[in-house]
Amino acid sequence: MQALVDVILPVFLLIGAGYAAAVSRVIAAPGIDGLMRYANSIAAPCLLMLAISRIDLGTAWSPDLLISFYVGAFASFAVVAAGALVWLRRPAPDAVVIGFAALFSNTLLLGLPITERAYGSGALTANYILISVHSPLLFGFGITLMEVVLARAQGLHPLRMAARVVRGIATQPLLIGIAAGFALNLGRVTLPAPVQEAAEMIASTAIPVALFGLGGVLWRYRPQGDARAIALICAGSLGLHPMLTWWLGTGFYHLDTASLRSAVVTAAMAPGVNAYLFAHFYGAGQRVTASAVLIATGLSLFTAWGWLRVLP
Repeated sequence: MQALVDVILPVFLLIGAGYAAAVSRVIAAPGIDGLMRYANSIAAPCLLMLAISRIDLGTAWSPDLLISFYVGAFASFAVVAAGALVWLRRPAPDAVVIGFAALFSNTLLLGLPITERAYGSGALTANYILISVHSPLLFGFGITLMEVVLARAQGLHPLRMAARVVRGIATQPLLIGIAAGFALNLGRVTLPAPVQEAAEMIASTAIPVALFGLGGVLWRYRPQGDARAIALICAGSLGLHPMLTWWLGTGFYHLDTASLRSAVVTAAMAPGVNAYLFAHFYGAGQRVTASAVLIATGLSLFTAWGWLRVLP
């Protein structure tokens, strides 16, 4: 119970503060949107750039870590998407969106601060490795799969479809920050001191601003839609993904303690807001995805606590 109070509750209180600010209209919807735009387009890319530029890639990059986490993620996608398609009889675009919600755990806004509060800032190397792969891999997969599904229905030329996929991935601000971090790291480039200090000041605001903004955004997501689809997403995101990651990380790959903690805690997080943005972009499964983000974020308060008790 102490872990719930000391580690997890402050994160959700900050989310709750943003929620209360939106409900009371202390900050109007455009203000919340501005905060999230700043966090996702400026502060978080700075945070990732600085973090990745400092990682010792030779020792930190672990195929076992990535396999343990992403096999669980894609298995969760497959089960949830198949359930939506076969059990719930949703159209193929809806099934892709519902599966994507179970695939895209909130690595940055929930996984990172909870891991840091539980195990310290020195335990975040594996988190940054996962985050560096997360958006390009999962957005690449989701956009490609959705474009294939839509192209088959629209008769779109494969080259045009490929251009849409590349453009959708390459314009992600987080991916630009990640690419800049790798460029600095591999090129052994050191930023000028004033630029470094300014970037660190911006980066230090990323998590608190994003958590506050997340609360404001969640206020708009009234629970509505197919309750079975929402339950399916929550089961895949909060249950299947972390359990498979734990099983692979302990039974097959024997991850070190720090990597296992980062992988399982991150896998146990609710779907990120990007899952809703993906649904909104394609106009499929929006109500279900929005509700699942809201409900799973609340439930992850307890599932994260449970995993903190289990992990070494």
